[in-house]
Amino acid sequence: MVREMAVKRSPSQENLGRVQTAIRVLLLLVFLGWIFIWIMMPTNTYRQKWLTQIKAEANSTYFGAQGATLLVYTFPVLFIAVLGCIYLHIAKKVNDSNVESCNGQKHELTIWKRTALVKGPLGIVSGTELAFLLMFIALLLWTFATSLRNSFATITQKSAANDGEKIWEEKLDSAALRLGVVGNICLAFLFFPVARGSSLLPLLGLTSESCIKYHIWLGNMAMTLFTSHGICYIIYWAVTNQISQMLKWDKVDISNLAGEISLLCGLLLWIVTIPRIRRNFFELFFYTHYLYILFMVFFIFHVGVSYACIMLPGFYLFLIDRYLRFLQSRRQVRLVSARVLPCEAVELNFSKGHGLTYNATSVMFINIPSISKMQWHPFTVTSNSNLEQDKISVVIKSEGKWTQKLYQMLSSPSTIDRLAASVEGPYGPASTNYLRHDTLVMVSGGSGITPFISIIRELIYLSTAFKSKTPKVVLICAFKNSSSLSMLDLILPISGSPSIITNLELQIEAYITRDKGPKVDGSIHPQIVWFKPNPTDAPLHAILGPNSWLWLGAIISSSFIIFLILIGIITRYYMFPIDHNTNKIFSYPLKAFLNMLVICVSIVSVASAAFLWNKKHNAKETKQIQNLEGPSPIVSPNNMVYNVDRELESLPQQSLIQATNVQYGVRPDLPRIISEIKGSSVGVFASGPKLMRQQVATICSSGLVENLHFESISFSW
Repeated sequence: MVREMAVKRSPSQENLGRVQTAIRVLLLLVFLGWIFIWIMMPTNTYRQKWLTQIKAEANSTYFGAQGATLLVYTFPVLFIAVLGCIYLHIAKKVNDSNVESCNGQKHELTIWKRTALVKGPLGIVSGTELAFLLMFIALLLWTFATSLRNSFATITQKSAANDGEKIWEEKLDSAALRLGVVGNICLAFLFFPVARGSSLLPLLGLTSESCIKYHIWLGNMAMTLFTSHGICYIIYWAVTNQISQMLKWDKVDISNLAGEISLLCGLLLWIVTIPRIRRNFFELFFYTHYLYILFMVFFIFHVGVSYACIMLPGFYLFLIDRYLRFLQSRRQVRLVSARVLPCEAVELNFSKGHGLTYNATSVMFINIPSISKMQWHPFTVTSNSNLEQDKISVVIKSEGKWTQKLYQMLSSPSTIDRLAASVEGPYGPASTNYLRHDTLVMVSGGSGITPFISIIRELIYLSTAFKSKTPKVVLICAFKNSSSLSMLDLILPISGSPSIITNLELQIEAYITRDKGPKVDGSIHPQIVWFKPNPTDAPLHAILGPNSWLWLGAIISSSFIIFLILIGIITRYYMFPIDHNTNKIFSYPLKAFLNMLVICVSIVSVASAAFLWNKKHNAKETKQIQNLEGPSPIVSPNNMVYNVDRELESLPQQSLIQATNVQYGVRPDLPRIISEIKGSSVGVFASGPKLMRQQVATICSSGLVENLHFESISFSW
């Protein structure tokens, strides 16, 4: 009866559902129209008829030639982003009031998520991802072939003779130009996957972590095309005795030197992304990636601001996201305690405001200045915002230089009483769909267990708070040593009651691959490290408050309107008189600089105002909580904040022991285990080493079992 009441929707929810449907239809129509423009862009119909008419209507004294580009390419995407913010705000309200609404969607769209490729340079790719990749490549080929064919049709022996060139030289010039045009298409999509807080990715059910591979694909294609573009032009200038063109920086035309500087920055950035260099010299990769700033600035100087507006929307949304992340990272977060596990892993517990909510498998970026002032590393959030309303936790395994330094610092607590830390995030899926499966099979290797801890805690909350039926959970985890079994202790929140796990059907199969039997070196209990509070440290809050999607939509729309107003005024009363009242032409580089400056001013002013407004609200909430809890202690006592020392003694280890089966000296027989899982819909999640995820994906895509639905969780870049 409780379940039926939970699924039944109220009239207000029905109305919100209709609004969501209307928004989805409108978003789809605008998106299809935008894609249609990309398809038609290389055709003569678009260039000679449509674009001419659009320019005639949009080329005003306020926006000039770039008005048409802003209207056709920039406005639709920003409109989708703003409308998407409204949609996600409504969806969050609906999900919060109807947690079980996804139970009836057990098989929806699962066929589109089936794995198509397992091994190869693309990694694990679903059928949908492969289809969209092939369609995108088809768009690039179509644009290049169509524009090249139309261009070659105008190149004749007579036209080449008039220019003092051979036909093949003119064709090389034309092909080089078209390679740059096609590269700009990749650049137009390049920044969408790395805008962590963007509304576009959640609309498609994606997260920034899962989209990193799209950014890599687009980056490789863009740099291949831009490099070919540059090489072709160098060859063309060499054979036509125009090598001096390499130093050209014309004030009223294409700036070749700016393009070469941009390409050089891109090549340096591209080289260090080679997997071997990135893994062995991560700091070099990390710092070199900031060259994207110079790459984009000189790219705009190279092509001019009017043409750059084609790729502007993705970069515009990225700039807003990047600046909001910068604002959030400026303030240090209150780190309350840490648990140091015997397997060289640490759990960091940060204080957070009650208004900050997040979903399972969310990721948080952490910076610890005492280790590195510049480096930010992503870690999976293991806590649950419903079970633990006053804290947020991450688990960090000592595997690299940065994490090893952190573990060494926390292993010697006598030398540290406060650890300064800054945070960005958390970022995660807008919604979860774990309840649509009857059974969840989670396969992990090593520290890959951390995202599954957050999923299990979410299921614990649902089964406890709503007394509802949750999927059966089978956790298959492989560790190298016996000490790593302490990671299983993190499944239960510290503040959990002894009966908190009884409502969840949990089965844990643990495999210790190197030890032949139980082996304990030193203490098996985690060390608890308390940190002294600092008045300058603040609990972690959502940077834009509980209504973050509405605030983000307001920032996008307001900043873009301010940009249009300011650039319209500058164009009308500064650029336009020079272009039309004198014999001069307004400098292209100066025009590009003014546009970039106005964009930055618009974003910084609006985003800062929104941030300060929400910061003031968060400060009031923090003060109210402190007044209720009493003054912060000078030294954290043993039985405050999380009651760790007291709770560890009553931690429901017995429930975990009964649910856990440990096998030593063997690896899990994944084909047998997974194929024996029963259920009409079995969600199979894999997190950990690449080879293990590929093995699980192969099993699920083999077709031997019809009810398996695979999903890979990877945080390796």
